[in-house]
Amino acid sequence: MGLSSAAPQGGCSRAGCREGAAWRIDWRNPKIHSEDRVKTWLACDDHVEYLRDFLASRSFPVRVAPFEATDAAPAAPLGRDARSGGEGA
Repeated sequence: MGLSSAAPQGGCSRAGCREGAAWRIDWRNPKIHSEDRVKTWLACDDHVEYLRDFLASRSFPVRVAPFEATDAAPAAPLGRDARSGGEGA
């Protein structure tokens, strides 16, 4: 998978996908990331569930929200209770 912790750029993070992003998936690995360390993947409509499920199956805190091209960071740190699929996922 094309994975990055950099600020979102607008393309889907699923490997090989060239679609524009409609969703942002904020996540962290609690075994190696502190609560203020959050990574962001972007997803098109076709891959948002796949990417969210990939992370959730590993018990990573995950938050899914609509992606706006001006998004630069998650609104708040992901805590242990942020495992929801969010809107639309």
